[in-house]
Amino acid sequence: METKNIMIVGVGGQGTLLTSRILGKLAINAKYDVKLSEVHGMAQRGGSVVTFVRYGKNVAEPIVEAGQADVLIAFERLEALRYLHFLKKDGVIIVNDQRIDPITVVTGAAEYPEGILDTLKAAHTTYAIDAMAEAKKLGNSKTFNIVVLGMAAQHMDYSKEDWLEVIASTVPPKTVDINLKAFEIGWNHA
Repeated sequence: METKNIMIVGVGGQGTLLTSRILGKLAINAKYDVKLSEVHGMAQRGGSVVTFVRYGKNVAEPIVEAGQADVLIAFERLEALRYLHFLKKDGVIIVNDQRIDPITVVTGAAEYPEGILDTLKAAHTTYAIDAMAEAKKLGNSKTFNIVVLGMAAQHMDYSKEDWLEVIASTVPPKTVDINLKAFEIGWNHA
């Protein structure tokens, strides 16, 4: 198998690291060589958080180079735009249609770009979901990242059962049921 390169981007507190751990565990269970790399910006202050998950027969390094990501999972649309150049020409974007203003926008030093989803769709195959709204319908907004992951799972090499098993063994025990429901929402939305 050729190495698969997955990039997960968001802002601090959106569950980027948990999502990368789920994907990494899934690949390990499938007997792939797995490399994870996490880049924390000002994560605790709402800054960018980027994780790379690479898996395959033999993976030499954890970093995904620009133009090499097969899948870009974005928990916020500006983060998707910011890291778009990492995606392969035939790569896929799964994006949570949510706006979180970075500090430069909050302070008035910059403006939040308009038409981000249109820009993404013009460049690559893009699937968008308002995962926050779906998670709130479930009664737990913190599960929005698992909704997005459910949608992204349709573009990876694992069965639905494999995903559910790994999610159940990775999330905190008291949140297993709601996270499994969140995954199903994303899976069915795709």
